Amino acid sequence: MIRTYFDEMYDAGGQIRPHYREFARWLAETPDELLAQRRREADLLFHRAGITFTLYGDEQGTERLIPFDTIPRSIPASEWRIVERGCIQRVKALNMFLADLYHEQRIIKAGIIPAEQVLANEQYQLAMQGLDLHRDIYSHISGVDLVRDGDGTYYVLEDNLRTPSGVSYMLEDRKMMMRLFPELFAAQRIAPIDHYPNLLLDTLKSSSPIDDPSVVVLTPGRFNSAFFEHAFLAREMGVELVEGADLFVRDDKVFMRTTDGPKAVDVIYRRLDDAFLDPLAFRPDSMLGVPGLLSSYRSGNVVLANAIGTGVADDKSVYPFVTEMIRFYLDEEPILKNVPTWQCRNPSELSHVLANLPDLVVKETQGSGGYGMLVGPAATTAEIDAFRERIKAKPHAYIAQPTLSLSTCPTFVENGIAPRHIDLRPFVLSGRETRVVPGGLTRVALREGSLVVNSSQGGGTKDTWVVED
Repeated sequence: MIRTYFDEMYDAGGQIRPHYREFARWLAETPDELLAQRRREADLLFHRAGITFTLYGDEQGTERLIPFDTIPRSIPASEWRIVERGCIQRVKALNMFLADLYHEQRIIKAGIIPAEQVLANEQYQLAMQGLDLHRDIYSHISGVDLVRDGDGTYYVLEDNLRTPSGVSYMLEDRKMMMRLFPELFAAQRIAPIDHYPNLLLDTLKSSSPIDDPSVVVLTPGRFNSAFFEHAFLAREMGVELVEGADLFVRDDKVFMRTTDGPKAVDVIYRRLDDAFLDPLAFRPDSMLGVPGLLSSYRSGNVVLANAIGTGVADDKSVYPFVTEMIRFYLDEEPILKNVPTWQCRNPSELSHVLANLPDLVVKETQGSGGYGMLVGPAATTAEIDAFRERIKAKPHAYIAQPTLSLSTCPTFVENGIAPRHIDLRPFVLSGRETRVVPGGLTRVALREGSLVVNSSQGGGTKDTWVVED
């Protein structure tokens, strides 16, 4: 059986891979009706728990129950260790790049990355220049999006260093699988992930130089697409969930309004973008931020996780340089590969992209959530022509990549079980040490043939198992 994609459960000859054998045996022995009943229970429990995301601009309403598939994505522990090391290596280099960019700029002086690529980037924040951060950590919580090509090789598709989301779905997916299928966990050794909230709280506390700092989660509010996650993480860590109006700055220090009077805040896990953090420093029309927050931050009286200005390191036009960052800062070879990328800002690369649009995936450098992108092989001639004009009008705003044959995993669909394309987002925590919980969020493109896994584009999630060999 010849495949053009890598199947996570079956090898090229149609045989079940070793780390899936126990699950496959259980699946074969479990009646279809029981499986269907458990899937209905999962939907009901997700609905009761309010595990939703917000879909902007949809006429049918904004709240959506995120689809959850009960066939897990399984990874052997030996393979996971390579992924883990690769993600840690990458995030360490990116944090070193940010510290360098806002201080000595050695990588620019060495000619490895063009100055205009970062200093003219809209995510570059002049207010961060020369500001020393505790432990030199800018991205305390990072998400690294991984895909597998047809030969099974892992590639980094993109880095998420600003406000990476999805970890709540990772945790809830595991809770759901353990509740519905406890016999599966009793039959094999699956690495636990339920300690993530404790690791996150420890990471946030270690970001401050003071002992036992006060931590809060700052949310834009209940209409934000990831509000469920903001509330979930605050609850799991046992800290306050606050909005901008709940905080104020006095004498360059941040306080939270409580029924017992003002309470000092030392660490803010912020889940809103730079532009909305402080109306006195950034967007004056922001009603979501805290006036004076930047001044307090620059004075060292509060920690923001992640730091202001991290977005310049996960811009898609900076992504092609990450492998060189690893060599420059760590003097190591990259463990995980980048996807080959053409930058439309370069005339020769722009010509190649425009000539090959039907075969490429084109993304906005500042885009996210699967919006503003072209998947050439799945697009109509009219869509390709329209996108060509957009690229010509603003070439610096786009990058292009080959269309990868993302790996597939068996998935429950309307007509039974069928392969669907997936990706993986491990979450990297950078504090006293850099750590990754074993697994991550597996997103699945539920539409047949689709390569876009984002929930905003009809994607769902799976539990991710790291199974001992």
